[in-house]
Amino acid sequence: MATAKAHTNIALIKYWGKKDQELIIPQTDSLSLTLNEFYTTTTVNFDSHLTSDLVAIDQHILSKKEAQKVVHVLDIVRQLSGIKSFARVDSINYVPTAAGLASSASAFAALAGAASTAAGLKLSNRDLSRLARRGSGSATRSIYGGLVEWQKGTDDNSSFAQPILENVDFPIEMLAVLVNTKKKKVSSRSGMQSSVETSPYYDAWRQVVANDMVAIKKAIKAKDIDQIGHIAEENALRMHALTFSADPGFTYFNGETLTIIKAVEDLRNQGVNCYYTMDAGPNVKVIYDRGNRSKIVEKLSNIVGSERLVVSQPGPGIKIWNE
Repeated sequence: MATAKAHTNIALIKYWGKKDQELIIPQTDSLSLTLNEFYTTTTVNFDSHLTSDLVAIDQHILSKKEAQKVVHVLDIVRQLSGIKSFARVDSINYVPTAAGLASSASAFAALAGAASTAAGLKLSNRDLSRLARRGSGSATRSIYGGLVEWQKGTDDNSSFAQPILENVDFPIEMLAVLVNTKKKKVSSRSGMQSSVETSPYYDAWRQVVANDMVAIKKAIKAKDIDQIGHIAEENALRMHALTFSADPGFTYFNGETLTIIKAVEDLRNQGVNCYYTMDAGPNVKVIYDRGNRSKIVEKLSNIVGSERLVVSQPGPGIKIWNE
């Protein structure tokens, strides 16, 4: 039996589209910031008395269909370790599930850490990153803290994340605006596949990401929060342009998303430097220098209420312990 704690990450340069659905090999590289405020803890116990895998999230036992992706990762662990037993998986999400707040990233990173350790495997962080990827693409980055790059690679061995700057030593913060924490109607998985297959702009997106990866790494090296924020904002808008231009077109935004975007732009016009990004969901994340926090919180509290704002600093990498 083992337990792992992994934190969510929010992509500054987005992952949007797979080259290989089975292995979850992405179409492009990506880069993210791990957050300290949102995380998942997961305990895995391989038990010879069990007659099937038993998966519980937030004390709710999943049906066989709901547990498919979890069982898939457990099967890979059994294959690697030679263990034959079924497992009991207990996962607690300190993140709203399937609302565009990267709950699957922390969940599958924690699962990879707990399951592999419980099975007696001593995986390196790189191999943990590869294993987490098999559950959810973005989970590959949640093995590490701080600023993390996922190298797309070409196969299972070469597609993994690595840290760019694990201990972030400049005052970047991210404010999550919880617009809607309900489960989204279009999953990330189906949304990105539709974009890859039907958006006429998908080829241009690959080039956008290649350029943005070079630019944001320079900005990180220079500790230039404004440049990091600007690149992340433009990259997010271009990712969401793929959803609008798919066939049929769709969007993760709602009216409140657009209200928050306008508020961030208004703050910027008033000289308060801050930038927005959105994943596959309506929730907005705001990137800024810690010194600007109070002005941003004040403005957005007036729109959505302070209880729907969560301030987050860069978070740590995975922690695993044996029970």
